[in-house]
Amino acid sequence: MFEALSDRLGGVFDTLTGRGALSEKDVRAGLREVRIALLEADVALSVVKDFIERVQTEATGDKVLRSVTPGQQVIKIVHDALIDMLGGGEETPAINLHAAPPVAILMAGLQGSGKTTTAAKIALRLKKRENKKVLLASLDTRRPAAMEQLQQLSKQADAGFLPIIAGQTATDIATRAMNAARLGGYDVVILDTAGRTTIDEEMMAEASAIAAIANPAETLLVADALTGQDAVETAQRFNQRLPLTGLVLTRMDGDARGGAALSMRVVTGLPVKLLGVSEKLDGLDVFDAKRIAGRILGQGDVVSLVEKATETLDAEKAERMAAKMKKGEFDLDDLAEQLRQLQKMGGMQSILGMLPGMGKMKKQMAGMDMDDSVFKHQEAIISSMTRLERAKPAIIKASRKKRIAAGSGTGVPAVNQLLKMHKQMAGMMKKMGRGGRKGMMNALGGQGAGMGGPGGLDPSALQNLGGGGLPGLPGPGGGMPGLPKKK
Repeated sequence: MFEALSDRLGGVFDTLTGRGALSEKDVRAGLREVRIALLEADVALSVVKDFIERVQTEATGDKVLRSVTPGQQVIKIVHDALIDMLGGGEETPAINLHAAPPVAILMAGLQGSGKTTTAAKIALRLKKRENKKVLLASLDTRRPAAMEQLQQLSKQADAGFLPIIAGQTATDIATRAMNAARLGGYDVVILDTAGRTTIDEEMMAEASAIAAIANPAETLLVADALTGQDAVETAQRFNQRLPLTGLVLTRMDGDARGGAALSMRVVTGLPVKLLGVSEKLDGLDVFDAKRIAGRILGQGDVVSLVEKATETLDAEKAERMAAKMKKGEFDLDDLAEQLRQLQKMGGMQSILGMLPGMGKMKKQMAGMDMDDSVFKHQEAIISSMTRLERAKPAIIKASRKKRIAAGSGTGVPAVNQLLKMHKQMAGMMKKMGRGGRKGMMNALGGQGAGMGGPGGLDPSALQNLGGGGLPGLPGPGGGMPGLPKKK
């Protein structure tokens, strides 16, 4: 979402850091570009004005201009100001469950904002992470099939669902939901209220009446980040009528300019608690000001990457893999497991988006084929092999390659490319097994695990991996291993 803003700010900061010394005029010119970038990203004018005033006051002081690295100092000031604008450096408060069960969570928002799906996402999150027994209840008596939609989602989230009784009002359903939650021993009940295409008095009155019945510990406003400043206005108007406790921004994986996400916290004074980052039920992240600021400034989000890996990693498989790596062993079954792990983590684009320095690599990587479907093709090739072939790839000669290609729906060149990638990775594993950390560095061509030093990832290092360090990255021949090169 913040890609355009990140690119624009990156250009401004490259100019500032490219100079050994900065004058006040240089800093003001740079901040003028930052101001334009924020306005183009659809950040509210009042927010931009306050932001620039604060940064300019700090960035034009003698302490910065006379420092050894004034450009870096300006970037740090902008980074800190972004964090404050997004909610400060303190950790975002989690969903409040500190009340006698059943704890009620009230979902509010306009129609089409993703409220119903978000309710199911929260239910799944509370069940998996907090081990809570959750009941979902649909109070949307107007939108066709709204109740049935939540019922289906509740099954996917493995959460309870309040049975549908035709003809009941929203307030009747709220009363029944709270009673059913008490009797059923539920820890949390999530109430999905009705929305409209625009805010009206009837909707607000209904939401207020439901809040009076359920006495929710959390009243979350769900807003679509793609609607820009309209989302900010919606949040303001809801906040005037309902005792909102937090915001949830959906479709953060979209291509909007991101101004709503940057403005909403300042304009409403409410914390952004959760972000919808995909359509999948597990596509819900906790909002963290430091991480978002880091992404905007091209510093990546390694913490989120580690968390995602931890969530999807099978501990037993990881231990077995580590033991084999120590011995320098790496067969095609291991490669298939690596490919599956990458897909579980959201695919190559998702992973690369969290790595520091990737913003500056976009032009260099523009010609790379980063289509995640290649993983499925490669898995299909491996699945078409016998157990012996997967364990001993060296025995795969011409006739076997033809059979494997036919069985996987690919061609012999694709099989050859996969085998080549595996050979390169197996060679790396042997070096790592023999030399420990030093062997790992040598296997990566001395590039510090492909990080290229303090400047971030080095594209040439990725190229030199030949698909080894990150399965599916292009090798020296170009194109994705397992698929033909782009024409």
